[in-house]
Amino acid sequence: MSYSSSPAGLAIEPRACAPRWRWSQRVIAVAAGSVLVALLVTAAWLRPSSAGLGTHQQLGLPPCTVLDWFGIRCPSCGMTTSWAHMVRGHLLAALRANAGGALLAVAAAGVGPWLVGSGVCGRWLIGRPAEGIVLTVGLTIIVVTLIQWTMRVSLGW
Repeated sequence: MSYSSSPAGLAIEPRACAPRWRWSQRVIAVAAGSVLVALLVTAAWLRPSSAGLGTHQQLGLPPCTVLDWFGIRCPSCGMTTSWAHMVRGHLLAALRANAGGALLAVAAAGVGPWLVGSGVCGRWLIGRPAEGIVLTVGLTIIVVTLIQWTMRVSLGW
């Protein structure tokens, strides 16, 4: 790679595209992003349950086994309902249904199209994801989900 010199004598790397990804990396990025986008489209198709959970049953899935067997909501109860509310812009209803699910829907709305675009272009659009940010976002979603679940179980929310 050749470098040019600036008036101050600093080496300047030519502005070139980042190295292209292998086809397998592109397929994985497009597939992962497409799954996230498809989940958002599915959530838009579903009617949010007024009970705050059970929206997934519109897809032919059974009721929550933990709720049926033990009479308490599981940590993921209300996630589908929260996504259905989030795609409609009903933030408070989404947070009530499952706060972690609402955060996950926001993450999917940003990451899904970004992964599809990056896979199609064969390079990271905007920039490569920082591992610390990915870890922080993921752990935040998990912690928020578990805190809300703990409060529901212990306080009867």
